[in-house]
Amino acid sequence: MALEIEHKFLVRSTYFRNLAKPIFYRQGYLVISDTKVVRVRIAGEQGFITIKARVTSLTRKEFEYKIPITDAELMLAEMCVGSVIEKLRYRIDYQGFIWEVDEFLGENEGLIVAEIEVDTEEQEFAKPDWVGLEVTNEPRYLNAYLSEHPYKFWK
Repeated sequence: MALEIEHKFLVRSTYFRNLAKPIFYRQGYLVISDTKVVRVRIAGEQGFITIKARVTSLTRKEFEYKIPITDAELMLAEMCVGSVIEKLRYRIDYQGFIWEVDEFLGENEGLIVAEIEVDTEEQEFAKPDWVGLEVTNEPRYLNAYLSEHPYKFWK
């Protein structure tokens, strides 16, 4: 079993765009509940299916497997609840950690979040200048929530 321990932050400037080349992502959810999700994703030219179950607000059990891209495309087109999330993902190395910045497109355009995975919930890390307010404990910033409640309707 794999554990994902992750912090999530809002992004306060677009400087991150200068630091990495983005990859286009499309993802949707086959199952969404309060404690678990099943996600299908296309990242670049590769398909994945992922199962996540919440342990704490920071930690989730995570199982991710490559699947044929044609299967992922079919699932995204015909089997997802809510809308399909589209985003550009930037992977940025900063002081020994990889920050993943998601610049959302489509119905979630205007939202930009950064995530960092750590080894323990207590692990400390430095934040880049372009990283702002932590929103780890705010469920509305979860991709599964965004698929059912797009950012454009928040206002």
